Parts: sequence; structure tokens; C-alpha cells
Amino acid sequence: MDIKPSTTIRQDYNGFSKYCHEIDEPVVLTRNGEADLVVMSHETFRRREARIKLQSKLLVAEKQIAEGLELTDHKQVIDNIRRKIDASKED
Repeated sequence: MDIKPSTTIRQDYNGFSKYCHEIDEPVVLTRNGEADLVVMSHETFRRREARIKLQSKLLVAEKQIAEGLELTDHKQVIDNIRRKIDASKED
């Protein structure tokens, strides 16, 4: 993670925004020499959120497998997805 003083964003917002998009990772902003905020582009945030959700779902699936629970058949999953897509087209 990159660290920048908070004055960076105040002095050149456009340049700082461009920088955040280019490095594609969070930037720590400091205030009086101490970490204060973490800033990132919206796209970086969106991808991180999606990754966290996926990891959470994978942990649930791994737990189900470890507990020997019955898993949903691949064909059933695909059929459910298709029904949802078809239903959304009708709305």
C-alpha cells in the first residue's frame, strides 16, 4: 500500500485521482504523520468487494463439503440461473 500525506489530495485532487486509478490499489492518507484514511478508485473498491463476497461463499461451500452435506447438482444450478434470467427478461 502506498502512503501519501493528506495535503496531496487537497493540493491536486485530479492528479491524486489519476494516481489512484493508475496504481489500482488502496492509498493510505496521513494526517499529522499518522495514518488517517484509505482511499482507492471505485473500480478497485468494487473488485475488492466482489472478491470478499466470493471468498465468503467459497468458505460456506468448503464448510458444507467438510460436513458432508449434499451439494447442489451442476445441472440444477444452471437451470436455476436460466430461470432467473428468463424471469428478469419478463419484468
